[in-house]
Amino acid sequence: MRTLLYVIILFVITGCSCSGSRYGRELDEAQSLLEEDPLKALERLNGLDVTAFDDSSTIARWALLYSEAMAANGVYAPTDTIPDIASDYYSNHGGEDELERIKLARQRLESLPANPGERMSFFSAMYLAKEREWLLYKERADREKYLLAGFAVIMLAGMIIVRQRGRLRLRSVQYETLMAEASGLREGISRERSVCSELESKLSSILSRRFDTIDELCGTYYESQGTKIERKAVAEKVKSQIDALKSDKEMLSEMERCVNDCRGGMMDILRGEWPDIRLEEYRLMLYLSCNFSNRTIALLLGESLDVVYKRKSRLKAKITSSGMSHASLFLTVF
Repeated sequence: MRTLLYVIILFVITGCSCSGSRYGRELDEAQSLLEEDPLKALERLNGLDVTAFDDSSTIARWALLYSEAMAANGVYAPTDTIPDIASDYYSNHGGEDELERIKLARQRLESLPANPGERMSFFSAMYLAKEREWLLYKERADREKYLLAGFAVIMLAGMIIVRQRGRLRLRSVQYETLMAEASGLREGISRERSVCSELESKLSSILSRRFDTIDELCGTYYESQGTKIERKAVAEKVKSQIDALKSDKEMLSEMERCVNDCRGGMMDILRGEWPDIRLEEYRLMLYLSCNFSNRTIALLLGESLDVVYKRKSRLKAKITSSGMSHASLFLTVF
């Protein structure tokens, strides 16, 4: 749309310049004749079709030369229309020399008799014809001005519509991008929930096979109820079960499988990127990946809570400064 507007403006400017150049040469010739043969200059100016002029500057120059030719030939001007054309234009657009010339021509025209001879009457009649041509030109120019204004309004409206459509397309793309991001976020949340659910399910499955431990603890408590050895028996039973868990390699292997399944093979990745990791640190990572509490980890490792906190802090610092490509994955368990 914008390119089309530029092309149209270029054609208009080119047409106006060509037309102005053609009439400019004819007016130059008429001005030269005005000094040598005023009558021939007047005939030349009468021969120009005023309605065909394309700009006000050409009209003003023609009116100035026509007024001077009329005055030079002693032809009476029935009206002041044509001198007024030149006077009004040069008053508004500058041209002191032209204003002085039209002033002298007007004075000479006003001094001529109102009843010229038969030959001069012909030129007076031609004056009135040129005046009508000027009125036709003015009517056409006004019409073209309104058409040009309407065209400009239409072009402006078209450009606004194109711009608004572009903005709507841009907003549509942004909206689609946001929707795609939201969809991806929902899928990510869904995957995380699925991972957590799967991890919880597998850990629950592991713990479900330890119900016999609960059964034994309850039986021990029931049998020892009301005696002094109650607390000691229960504590020893719990301790023996915890010790059994610490040394249960099958249980540790199953925990590793669960963590790998639910956390994208994290334990295998950890072994690959940190092959010389100590067993205590590896077990700490495993228990953290299973979401065990600090107290549970302390019992499984046979350490106090303070030691567990310190070991977690040191392990986290090591991973942070290690430069491992999956360090961010490992840090998610802390």
